[in-house]
Amino acid sequence: MSTDINVTESLDTSGLLCPLPVYKAALALEQLEAGQVLELTCTDPGSLEDIPAMARQRGDTLLRTDERGATQVFWIEKGAT
Repeated sequence: MSTDINVTESLDTSGLLCPLPVYKAALALEQLEAGQVLELTCTDPGSLEDIPAMARQRGDTLLRTDERGATQVFWIEKGAT
């Protein structure tokens, strides 16, 4: 599936369980500038709740979520800090 989102960085946390996908995503987002986008791939089913919650708490914007079987892909735009 193509997307019109301009991805700045991609992070694959497949195989990792909570809290590692959230932790690694937060670290990756810290390296980005406001407005840049992280594409995050997860296989932890808890990520469907954990990643949107993390984005809200950090002030980031969850642009899109795709579920691809047992894999979830999130596009997160870093907010201004």
